[in-house]
Amino acid sequence: LTLTRAVRVFAYAAPVDMRRGFDGLSALVEQQLGQQLLKGDVFLFVGRCRRRAKVLHFDGTGLVLLTKRL
Repeated sequence: LTLTRAVRVFAYAAPVDMRRGFDGLSALVEQQLGQQLLKGDVFLFVGRCRRRAKVLHFDGTGLVLLTKRL
């Protein structure tokens, strides 16, 4: 994941069900955050217990979903 100063990072404030994948998180970006996923911004989601995080990003060729267990 290569970030430049032009890339904006958005953190979703509410806990998210970590079983969500590309489609579920994309829907949150567009419906709840009101952002366009294909602009190349980065979207951060965390689970209820704050031990898991997911990052959704469009890299120009497709969606990238990174998962981290903290």
